[in-house]
Amino acid sequence: MKKILLLLVLFSQSLSIFSQDTFSITAVDPVTGMVGSAGASCVAGSRILSDLHPNRGVIHTQAYYISANQVYARNLMIMGLSPQQIIDSLIANDKGSPPFPTRRQYGITDFIGNTVRTAGYTGTNTDPYRNHVLGPNFTVQGNILLGQQILDSMYSRYLNTPGTMAEKLMAALQGAKVIGADTRCLPTRSSISAFLRVARPTDPQSGPYWLDLNVQTVPSPKDPIDSLQILFNQWQTTGISNAQNIFPESFSLEQNYPNPFNPVTNITFDIGTLSFVKIAVYDVSGKEIAILADYNFHRGRYTINFDASGLASGIYIYRIYAADVLNTSKNVFTDTKKMVLVK
Repeated sequence: MKKILLLLVLFSQSLSIFSQDTFSITAVDPVTGMVGSAGASCVAGSRILSDLHPNRGVIHTQAYYISANQVYARNLMIMGLSPQQIIDSLIANDKGSPPFPTRRQYGITDFIGNTVRTAGYTGTNTDPYRNHVLGPNFTVQGNILLGQQILDSMYSRYLNTPGTMAEKLMAALQGAKVIGADTRCLPTRSSISAFLRVARPTDPQSGPYWLDLNVQTVPSPKDPIDSLQILFNQWQTTGISNAQNIFPESFSLEQNYPNPFNPVTNITFDIGTLSFVKIAVYDVSGKEIAILADYNFHRGRYTINFDASGLASGIYIYRIYAADVLNTSKNVFTDTKKMVLVK
């Protein structure tokens, strides 16, 4: 009997350890239509708490996380309920067995037109330190924290960092990169997993999203926020972005700029629908010397960088081939332009 009781105690403890998540942020931008979230935890796989709804909002369900509550919240957002209405319904209809809403923590942000709505909830039975903070178009929430300073730093970093939503979310996580931010990770690091996600308004409901970075876990004493920063830097330096958030109806290839150039130039192109895109650079003899893109692109305007540091001065040709993924026989776009490298 004692053995059974001991097993039950250990099982209960494991549920509390593996069912909690720590610090996170939800955000929307009604101007661009983008939605995003980021977070970290001293539990592997913290991305599970993030639920993006392109062109609508973000839901984070954390602290003694159960998937049934997340599914319930998702359906309520799809139905059109506001963040506060979703939280009120989650509290009244907790899907735990038995129901235990005061163990949960929620952060929800959405927008309708230019109106942003935010709401948060921190149950009195979540583990301390616990709290949430509402921003003008974002929420920050956490539990098992070192203190309020973790949330305040994330809030300040997101609010005051210039740049895109993705850059602001990354900065917010860096603001929480303090040893023991999640106190279970004392005395070596802030957390063991981290994620960053941003969806454009045209992204599918279930993904893939414009940006979806995940550090499932890292060995001690590495910090997953450092690993996430490396992934984020790599994503940025691929030279591919749709930061203008333009969604064209047709395909086009623009003249590179600057032109002439030395040694880096920019090539902008429009993709009218989900397409396989190849962009390659050739010398005047027709020899392929670089492939700048060779994969699928969602509808959007993109800019890609070409670095010709290893090439000699002269005339080069760049060519785009784009084929509609869903209808390659009817929608193929090609174009070719010249550029001049002067060293």
